[in-house]
Amino acid sequence: MELTNGTAIQEFILLGFQMDQKKQLLLFAFLIDLYVLTLVENIIIITVVLKDNQLSQLPMYILLSNFSWLEICYVTTSIPRLLYNLATQNQIISFHACFFQFYIFFSLGNTEFFFLSLMALDRYLAICHPLHYSKIVSPNFCYRLIIGCWLIGFLGYLLPIILISKLSFCGDNSIDHFVCDPGPILSLACPPLGKAPLVMQISMQILFLVNVFFVTFSYGNVICTLTKSFSKSRCRKSFSTISMHLLVVTLFYGTVGAMYVIPRGESHPNISKVIAVFYAAVTPFLNPLIYCLRNNKMKEALDKLLRRI
Repeated sequence: MELTNGTAIQEFILLGFQMDQKKQLLLFAFLIDLYVLTLVENIIIITVVLKDNQLSQLPMYILLSNFSWLEICYVTTSIPRLLYNLATQNQIISFHACFFQFYIFFSLGNTEFFFLSLMALDRYLAICHPLHYSKIVSPNFCYRLIIGCWLIGFLGYLLPIILISKLSFCGDNSIDHFVCDPGPILSLACPPLGKAPLVMQISMQILFLVNVFFVTFSYGNVICTLTKSFSKSRCRKSFSTISMHLLVVTLFYGTVGAMYVIPRGESHPNISKVIAVFYAAVTPFLNPLIYCLRNNKMKEALDKLLRRI
């Protein structure tokens, strides 16, 4: 928190998207529509699952409703702040608020990694071990795994956040991003940076690669089982569901991996911001649609709920 001249830094400036007022208004309109629709979609999924006695006891829909709650939290951590900056041109964020956003945003993203792995595990057990599925994956077992996802998700980035928050910062306090991101924050820190960048990068890579490996292993086994064991009609139906799940995984892991994990040269800051908008706002909007668009049980439960109203 200390500057080289001994004074304490109290706030950062989130530069966000530096563009003319007309483009900012268009971006504001786009993001607020996307944010509201994301909230509505996910609230509908949670409500439908909770109100339907059958779905609320099925592991897949327990996971889906909790995943929707996670998406609401995730998108709310960054987008309202960006909308506020665009609407008011007030780009100032306090030191503590910045690091709080940093921690919550990345912890929720990390939790999403584990949720996607958990949903892959559910499909793996349901398709590859159908006779044992109901015994292994009970609602109580599901809730224990969900709690584990949240705990691991929020513990994964605790050490890197603490190390980065204890660094000294030199002169400029402008973060060239719309969210408190580790790259721009570390670029403001005074040398020596110690182990903070290395610990941050190792944490990201381990958490990312472990989940990618687990998801690949799970869906790889699912695809092998489908091609060998089932009839063509059942295989086609199952592939349709799995392809939707794989699309969600590819969208989220692809954008996050391109941003933080895959080694790359210097890129224009605006490219990083566009990628960040995609995984912070666009994927939370698309995920409910992808998971539920072809889900007949969700459609039937929603239809029942609408008839009661």
